[in-house]
Amino acid sequence: MKTPVFAFGTRSAQRTHAVVLLALAASVASGGVAAAIVGGFRINLTPSEPLGLWRIVALDRPAARGDLVFICPPLTAAIREGRARGYLRVGSCPGAIAPLIKTIIAVAGQHVEIGAHVTIDGRPVPFSDLTERDGAGRPMTPFPGGVVPAGSVFVYSAFRSSYDSRYFGPLPASGIVGLAQQVLTYAP
Repeated sequence: MKTPVFAFGTRSAQRTHAVVLLALAASVASGGVAAAIVGGFRINLTPSEPLGLWRIVALDRPAARGDLVFICPPLTAAIREGRARGYLRVGSCPGAIAPLIKTIIAVAGQHVEIGAHVTIDGRPVPFSDLTERDGAGRPMTPFPGGVVPAGSVFVYSAFRSSYDSRYFGPLPASGIVGLAQQVLTYAP
């Protein structure tokens, strides 16, 4: 005949093994995420660019028009508002914002006009219509336009609801983390 103490000890041992196994799994998962971040990998969960796994590739030259980059925005009023409205994810940039994945469409010295759509030096940017209201019905305030200042870039995503320079203006080129390279992505 078995004693209740032995049966309790078995359940306790099973619980202990389960806790140790869960802690080990969490440790392995956390280590994998940390290694991926240190190795320059990021997961994009926003619809501005394809969803999935991306890699940050070092940019060993000046940023140019057409470059798809990871960029950290400075904590301007427009960026803080975008964060408060939930447009920007939590991440490693100043203000705990995730680096944005955007295409550079204008560099220092180029003239940006913003109306119903965006033009750069008088040439219209395809798919650059502005959104008047966000998904919650709040008004979207466009950047007024002008010349991109020295040391800055104007970034954009063709996704109509992208929160990009159409709304927050040029960003300092010094915030560029690197080129954005798709690894395993899905464009819905």
